[in-house]
Amino acid sequence: MSTEIPPGLAPGRELPPLALEPVDRTLLATFGCASGDLNPIHLDIDFARKAGMPDVFAQGMLGMAWMARAITAWVPQDRLRKLDARFLGITHLGHRITVTATVKDLVTFNGETCARIELRNTNQYGQTRIAGEALVAVG
Repeated sequence: MSTEIPPGLAPGRELPPLALEPVDRTLLATFGCASGDLNPIHLDIDFARKAGMPDVFAQGMLGMAWMARAITAWVPQDRLRKLDARFLGITHLGHRITVTATVKDLVTFNGETCARIELRNTNQYGQTRIAGEALVAVG
């Protein structure tokens, strides 16, 4: 298998960022209904406050969905081989998330050459809420 780096996939290449609208209650309810995550901590302010939170906050899987959206804006969905995430902080109402993606290197995954891409969901204050990694087939 060739170790030559395909054009446009050189390590250090930054993919186009995905800048999102501020998180609001409608988005949380819509995602909750679509995903089946109807945990009241994401939808009910009284429940969230009883749990010690100031208000509802975004579902973690919503943040991962944004990461997948950033990748699939760059390559077709059928080339995404793996998506991992580590949750580092809560995405609160009003946060404006930007997903950034940087090509780290090429790796072999299940016998296929893939670009390993570092992902970050960062709010308007520069705080990383989710850090992740994707593997995208380059063949």
